Amino acid sequence: MKAMGALLMSLALLGCSAEVSPFSVDYDKVEVPIAQLSSDEARARGRTLFKEKCALCHGDRADGNGVRSQGLSRKPVDFGSPGWRSNATAITVFEVLSEGKRGTSMPAWPTLSDGQKWDLVAYVLSVAEDGP
Repeated sequence: MKAMGALLMSLALLGCSAEVSPFSVDYDKVEVPIAQLSSDEARARGRTLFKEKCALCHGDRADGNGVRSQGLSRKPVDFGSPGWRSNATAITVFEVLSEGKRGTSMPAWPTLSDGQKWDLVAYVLSVAEDGP
């Protein structure tokens, strides 16, 4: 019983630690690949990834009306919305793909490479300007 108490106390203290995880990323220091974001090829690759990974929730037209959107706690982002686009930056989209979005059903995508994430960023940022 003492061992269980010690284990619980250790876990509680770990949760209270003010130390930053050595695995956390400072997204303010991540270099944005501007040339990739404006590349038609990157946008095409991003569109293909979007259809494979994101369309179930965000919809084929990237409008937030995917087949799984009905059961989610919050409606998925409509990437064609000028309001969304005016507030979105490449780095915030990259961060959401990397970390997920707390308080929503948006998961992190650790299986995607950084290059794939930037292709997705290129595509979703272009949707409001060019259409899906």
